[in-house]
Amino acid sequence: MKKYTIIILIIFVASLVYAQMPEELKSRKEIFVEFKLKSNANVKAQLEQLNKIISISDFNSENLLVEAYVSINNYDEFTDLGIDYTILTPPSMLLSRKELDKDDSKSVNDWNYYPNWSQYNDMMQQFADDYPEICELVNIGQSQEGRDILFLHIGDSLDYETNEPEFMYTSSIHGDELTGYVLTLRLADYLLSNYGNNDRITNMVDNIDIWINPLANPDGTFAGGNNSVYGATRFNANGVDMNRNYPDPEDGPHPDGNAYQVATTLFMDFAEERDFVMAANFHGGAEVMNFPWDTWAKLAADDDWWYFVSREYADTVHLYAPAYYMRDLDNGVTNGYQWYSISGGRQDYMNYFHHCREVTAEISSTKLPSASQLPDFWEWNYRSLLNYMEQVLYGVRGVVTNASNGNTIKAKVFANAHDIDESFIYSTASNGNYSRLLKTGLYSLTFSAFGYNDKTIPMVTANDYQTTLLNVQLDPITSIIDTNKSPAKIYPNQASDYVKLEFNNKGLNTVQLIDIQGKVVSEYKTTESQITIPLQNIPAGKYIISIKPLSGNAFVVNLVVN
Repeated sequence: MKKYTIIILIIFVASLVYAQMPEELKSRKEIFVEFKLKSNANVKAQLEQLNKIISISDFNSENLLVEAYVSINNYDEFTDLGIDYTILTPPSMLLSRKELDKDDSKSVNDWNYYPNWSQYNDMMQQFADDYPEICELVNIGQSQEGRDILFLHIGDSLDYETNEPEFMYTSSIHGDELTGYVLTLRLADYLLSNYGNNDRITNMVDNIDIWINPLANPDGTFAGGNNSVYGATRFNANGVDMNRNYPDPEDGPHPDGNAYQVATTLFMDFAEERDFVMAANFHGGAEVMNFPWDTWAKLAADDDWWYFVSREYADTVHLYAPAYYMRDLDNGVTNGYQWYSISGGRQDYMNYFHHCREVTAEISSTKLPSASQLPDFWEWNYRSLLNYMEQVLYGVRGVVTNASNGNTIKAKVFANAHDIDESFIYSTASNGNYSRLLKTGLYSLTFSAFGYNDKTIPMVTANDYQTTLLNVQLDPITSIIDTNKSPAKIYPNQASDYVKLEFNNKGLNTVQLIDIQGKVVSEYKTTESQITIPLQNIPAGKYIISIKPLSGNAFVVNLVVN
C-alpha cells in the first residue's frame, strides 16, 4: 500500500509542477528570459554554472544582464536557483507574418523575405538545376521531425577529389537566428550567377571546394509550421540546444547531459567524411565575430591569425554599414571565452576534433529582423563573406607524397614551438593535399606519417594574403631500427601463413604491416599480450612490421613473406 501511495504522490507532484509551468513553455518547449546576475563577484563562475542549466544567448558585462533560453527539460533546475527573471516575447514572434513572409509584392530576386519550408527546398533544388556543372544539392540526412538537412556543393570539380581546400558556411543551428539563413542563400546565388563573369568569383569557385548549408536546424526554424518562420525556436524538436550538444575539448562527450541529437550526429558524420580547412557558422543576437576558444581561457595557437581574419571581417563591414553596426565588444570581434564560456559548441568541436578553423559569426543583434532589412544586411556583409572565404587560399599549402613512388600520403603537419591543443592539421587521405593557415611569420614545420621518416622543414615563410607552396616527400622506413629494444618478439621472420608478435610491454600497441613502397597493407590496435597476423592473402615479398606503443618511439623489423 505504501508503494502505491508513493507512486501516486510522485505523479501528483509532477502534475503540479507541470501545471505551474508557463503556458508558453508547455507549447514551445522553451522560454526566453532576462535576468541580472546576483553579484559582480566571480562572474565567469556564475555564467559557467548557469550554462550547465540554461542556454545563454547574450551577456552584458557592464550591467550584468543575461538573456537566455530555458528548456522544458531544465526548467525545474532553473527555478531552483531562485533567480528573479522576466519572460520576454520570443524573438520570432515580435513581428507579424507579413513582415517575415513572401507575398505577391515580393520578388524572389529582391531577397526581402524568409523562405518557408517548401520555398527553401525549391530554391536549393533550383540552384542545382540551373548550374549543374558547378553546383549539386547534397542531402546529409533528415532531422528529428523528418526535414532534410541540405548542402549546396559548389565548385568546378564536383565529381572527383581535387587539391582544393574545402570550405563550409552553415547557418541557424539556433532555429530562430535567421539573418544568416537568407544571406547564405543569397551568397550561393551570387557565386553561381557571377561564375564566368566575375574574375574574382570565378577564381574562388575554381580553387575552393565550397559547401553551404543555410539551415542547420530546420525543426527549430519551422517549429511554428512549415508555412512561415514565425514562431521559430532556438532549440530543436526535443528542446535541446544543438550548439551545446557537441563533444567538447574540455568537458568531453555529452557536455550538456543529452544524447547526441539526430542533426548533431549527421553533422559529425559529415565532418568526418570531409576534410574542411575553414568554416563559419552564423548566429544572431549580437554583432561580433566570436573566435576560439569558447570552452576555456587558453588562447588558441593561432590566436593572432584568428584576430586578423575576424578583424578583417568586421573592419570591412564598417566601411559599408551604418556607424552602429557590428561594434559589439572589441569593435566587432571577441575571443569566445572572454565574452562568456560555453561547452559543447560546434565551433570548438570543429577546431579541436577536426582541425578545421571555424568561427562563430554573430551578424544581427536582432535575431529575426524584419525581412525588409535583409537587403541591407547583405550589402553590409557580402564583401566580408567573400574575404573570409578567400582566406582559405592563403597560408602554407602543398601535397605530401611518398618519395619512392609518388603516392599521396595522409600526414600530420605540425608547426614546431607553435601548435598546441590539436591545432596541427593533416594532409588529406584522398590526395595528400594540406592547407596550414598561418599569420605572417617564419615557421618550422614537421611532416610525419606512420611508416615514414619524419621530415622537418625550418624557416618556412607565411605571409598575409599570400600562398606559400610547399610540396613534401617522405621517405618510407626500409630498414631495421633498434630491433634489440623492440617492444615485442616477432617470429618467424620468414613466413607464408602467419607471423606472431608477443609484446614485452603492457598497454595499447599499434602494429602495421608495410610494403617496400611504404603502403600500409594492414593495421591492428591491441592491448592483448600477443597477436597473430594472417599472411595467406599477402603477396610474397619484403615487408616491414612497425610497432608503436602508446608512449615511446615506433620500432620496425624486416619480414619476408614467402
